Amino acid sequence: MPNLEEFYDIVVVGAGHAGCEAALACGRLGLETIVFTVSIDSIALMPCNPNIGGSSKGHLVRELDALGGEMGKNIDKTFIQSKMLNESKGPAVHSLRAQADKQDYSREMRKTLENTEHLTIRQAEVSEIVVEQGRIQGVKTVSGAFYHAKAVVLATGTYLRARCIYGDVSNPTGPNGLQAATHLTDSLIANGIEMFRFKTGTPARVDKRSIDFSKMEEQLGDERVIPFSFSTDSDSVQKEQVSCWLTYTNEKTHEIIRENLDRSPLFSGVIEGTGPRYCPSIEDKVVKFPDKERHQVFIEPEGLYTNEMYLSGMSSSLPEDVQYQMYRTVAGLENVKIVRNAYAIEYDCINSRQLLPSLEFRAIQGLFSGGQFNGSSGYEEAAAQGFMAGVNAAMKVMGREPFVLDRSQAYIGVLIDDLVTKENHEPYRMMTSRAEYRLLLRQDNADLRLRKIGYDMGLISEKDYQHIIWKEQAIEEEVRRVEKTPVGANAVVQEFLEKHGSTPLKTGATLAELMRRPELDYFVLRELDDRRPNLPEDVMEQVNIHIKYEGYLKRQQQQVAQFKKLESRKLDVNFDYSVVGSLRREAIQKLNLYKPVSIGQASRISGVSPADISVLLVYLEQKRGKS
Repeated sequence: MPNLEEFYDIVVVGAGHAGCEAALACGRLGLETIVFTVSIDSIALMPCNPNIGGSSKGHLVRELDALGGEMGKNIDKTFIQSKMLNESKGPAVHSLRAQADKQDYSREMRKTLENTEHLTIRQAEVSEIVVEQGRIQGVKTVSGAFYHAKAVVLATGTYLRARCIYGDVSNPTGPNGLQAATHLTDSLIANGIEMFRFKTGTPARVDKRSIDFSKMEEQLGDERVIPFSFSTDSDSVQKEQVSCWLTYTNEKTHEIIRENLDRSPLFSGVIEGTGPRYCPSIEDKVVKFPDKERHQVFIEPEGLYTNEMYLSGMSSSLPEDVQYQMYRTVAGLENVKIVRNAYAIEYDCINSRQLLPSLEFRAIQGLFSGGQFNGSSGYEEAAAQGFMAGVNAAMKVMGREPFVLDRSQAYIGVLIDDLVTKENHEPYRMMTSRAEYRLLLRQDNADLRLRKIGYDMGLISEKDYQHIIWKEQAIEEEVRRVEKTPVGANAVVQEFLEKHGSTPLKTGATLAELMRRPELDYFVLRELDDRRPNLPEDVMEQVNIHIKYEGYLKRQQQQVAQFKKLESRKLDVNFDYSVVGSLRREAIQKLNLYKPVSIGQASRISGVSPADISVLLVYLEQKRGKS
């Protein structure tokens, strides 16, 4: 009897944060798309921290939203606490972070997928990719069903040959005890794809009723909530928020951990995978920072309708008896009851240098990849990659040019460029320090940077597009007005300046000149500005930043212009660098290995020096002169 056979434009494998964004993008672009998941109940699951955003990650979510992604809208519907981080610092590092009701988050995203035209959800395990003559043909499931496709997006997250480990216990399951995907790895290896074994971990979930919050510091949300999505009405997200709590480990906690390191699979060799450097387990922290007397532990609710609390900062793979001992040394957790043990999870992922900047595999046309499967960590990094992989799969099917963001356009561009250009031997995490042009790539201006691009792709509505046109004009007009509005050195002004600790005026000045003083800004100067128009908060924020940081922004724009010159010098991905006589041997090896698409990308490859780039530029100029 023949097996089931179906035909689609695009197949997406996995329905985590990457798979959801990939599938939604393809469906919304009108392509017949099917997304596979090992469990319908795990769509957009949050198996680790129950929050979206945070330092630099908030930038990714807002950029994703500006382009037409779903994560920002979904967290706006389902958050239980919201906070803007780093507000005491400059606007470049401000980052939104929202605590989610994890059940609501998953349920709401599933509802969105289920009601998207051209999108089919299927619970089945994909066991094989079908490739003919270097081109993807589709996938097969464990039942033998064949799903033909013009493009395939792999977004398997942490499920491939996954195993969850704590102490001597090793379960061959995905996160939260869900079914692992055990068959696909062999097919990928058979098709020449290089695989890594990575590891991540999660702390215990504990019963809220067993916590003494009186011994902890309460952490409140913002009084005025700023939504993640530029499309969300800010009034709609003003609601009562839940509290999070802060406590600390102590020397007793650390002593218990040190005494039991021989029972930790992380240190005994049971765990083979490489873990994330920037999100270490509590065992790792104690070993690597022996002089630190305490570590922060944030107690975060998993949702409104559960007593489960997440112990952020204390992920572990120690045995459950040791988990109980160490958790109970922490102030407020003396009588804590564990609902779910902490565990480490190992899984298969790819070496992401096999990908083009479009996230298509270099060696297999039509096969794309996104999310933790690419060797990254975090929901936000996953969602951003999934979206880009989905969009580029759609571009491939529609015969359009690949959509690639460079490092000067978005944090998403930095993330993907790092993944496909640099050697990543551990799960990659986005950080503000990785973005060279972070003064320009702020979370507050993501819509101004990327909304029009999303519209051109067909993922942003006409209404949202018209709004961004109006917003740009409103900012420009107000900046011009403020730069031309004079302020006299009269008694009222001098009294105002004295009140705000600012130097008195000797002659007249403009509002813009006063705004550039460190102690003053656009909002404070409202008192002296009786002709100020009634503008939305986000427009006023942009006016303030534009004028206050004008010198820094112009300098960074000049740096971007230089960067663009190198990016515009395209390279043939089939070029053999051994013919460039003066290149160092290491540079030849690395360039032939990575096959960069531009001089800019070549300059960021580890082992390729500025001198090598100069040699390459001279060679290309000579070659061009002869042709």
